[in-house]
Amino acid sequence: MILSTLDYSIIITFFVATLSIGILVAKKSGKNAAAYFLSGRNMPWWLLGFSMVATTFSTDTPNLVTDLVRQKGVAGNWLWWAFLLTGLLTVFVYARLWRRSNVQTDMEFYELRYSGKPARFLRIFRSVYLGLVFNVLAMSGITLAAIKIGQVMLGLSAGETVGYAAVVTVIFSALGGFKGVVYSDFLLFFVAMIGAIGAAYYCVNLPEVNGLSNLITHPNVANKIHLLPEFSDTKAMITLLIIPLAVQWWSSWYPGAEPGGGGYVAQRMLAAKNEDHAIGATFFFNCMHYALRPWPWILVALASLIVFPDLASIQAAFPDVTPDKLGHDLAYPAMLTKLPSGLLGIVVASLIAAYMSSISTHLNWGASYLVNDVYKQLKENPSEKELVGVGRIATLVLMLFSVLLALTLSSASQIFTYIIMFGAGTGLIFILRWFWWRINAWSEITAMFSSGIISLLVVIPTINTFLFGSETQEGIFPAWADIPLVVLTTTILWVLVTYLTPPDTDEKLIAFYKRTQPGGPGWKKVLDKASISHGTIATETSWTVPLGIVAMLLGCIAVYGVLFTTGYIIYGAYTRSLIVGAITSIAIIALISVWKKIGKNLMK
Repeated sequence: MILSTLDYSIIITFFVATLSIGILVAKKSGKNAAAYFLSGRNMPWWLLGFSMVATTFSTDTPNLVTDLVRQKGVAGNWLWWAFLLTGLLTVFVYARLWRRSNVQTDMEFYELRYSGKPARFLRIFRSVYLGLVFNVLAMSGITLAAIKIGQVMLGLSAGETVGYAAVVTVIFSALGGFKGVVYSDFLLFFVAMIGAIGAAYYCVNLPEVNGLSNLITHPNVANKIHLLPEFSDTKAMITLLIIPLAVQWWSSWYPGAEPGGGGYVAQRMLAAKNEDHAIGATFFFNCMHYALRPWPWILVALASLIVFPDLASIQAAFPDVTPDKLGHDLAYPAMLTKLPSGLLGIVVASLIAAYMSSISTHLNWGASYLVNDVYKQLKENPSEKELVGVGRIATLVLMLFSVLLALTLSSASQIFTYIIMFGAGTGLIFILRWFWWRINAWSEITAMFSSGIISLLVVIPTINTFLFGSETQEGIFPAWADIPLVVLTTTILWVLVTYLTPPDTDEKLIAFYKRTQPGGPGWKKVLDKASISHGTIATETSWTVPLGIVAMLLGCIAVYGVLFTTGYIIYGAYTRSLIVGAITSIAIIALISVWKKIGKNLMK
């Protein structure tokens, strides 16, 4: 595919604009570690919300959606749509708590909540585990998608793609810090959105596809458009809907959808001006991420089933693609090669935007762990200038490791599956640790190690497939049982350890409660003790968590309602769209009412 002068002009202009932002904010961002990683905690909700949405655009997300749609149909997206429950629980319950904690990273939470050497070990180890290992794994998936796009759309080798993309992104990220990331995300969001919508419109109207109505009724597509799995397909119902909605959303740790909040979502909540801005940012993000943005990607994926019905057709059209990178996720960049000059430049710029936004966020977030929660804890009294310098070095190291790993991978779905599996079973503890005083550092250490070890034992044959390409063995249990088994075993182990180990000190528990005010019956024993030794602790007159859960459920109905209503309009099912739209409107009105009640309770 040959880019025109117009395409190159658009791409170069975009690069210059993005790098300029990083250079302009470099001086202020480099003042100290708080400015470099949190921008002074003065960010408005709308800017943080756009940043979260831009971060989760990513180059691997449309590839993953395409892979799911082509193999499992539109309903395959429930594997990640289920995380809306996690996101809205964070909005209505945990965002306020995170902002009150006033920590610099969510890893610092461990020494705020727990006491002694176990808390310090947990903070440092988990910072390396998530900030380096898991973070590199997530970035490698994003980089893998960039490699595939470079091969299909631009004819670049893997080395050339990562060379161009990584160098520009790492320079920008190291210079601008968190402020550079957030400011540029605002630009990147609009570029990425315009590119995604423009690509969907053009691909649906390709001569081979011949418009939306022909797309929906085409034999290759008609059985793929269902928004829910077929009830007659028991396996699909279990794997795509029941497990994600019943178990996965609350039990598994996944970047951007951590139960109880965490990761780069927590970083943005901590950078917000106040609690209300933290809530507004996360709510805006979840609405955009789940309700509106998936449809342009889904439409391109459905159109690809007509233009490139199987892997053989993709291989025939792009013979230079290496066999180890051939997969259904390649259909997305393959479709983009059909775009005309001008729109092609915008779309390529949008893909670069998606890559830079996601990678820059992961780099800054991962570096914040390695600096604030590892280096700063091990090095005595480092200067602020030294911390910023180490942060920039950590940014370079993270980028290098993710590039090297990306060169060994073949499919975006591999990354998704393994992150989900190795985080399974830890989610419940992240939800309960705010509201149950008895959970301690040993509980979390047990959950973290048992989840990883059990995942390895359960899926050893699958791991062999991942590492060595062997496809001759199946897992010990049916594939749908892997996550529930890991969750059940891990939960039993960490609950046992919780009761077999001593609780945290009264001083630590009381100090945590005073700062975050979580409320609820899970702290009654601590408050009773405190009233004897420290006097009565001021608490909210009304515990808002039950109302927060109601708001979460209403929010899910509203957001899923918008998602379904949009889908039915696209499909031409106008009666269904009106019915679902009416239900959605009722849910939104009820949500507003509940949210007002929460506000009144907090004002008492």
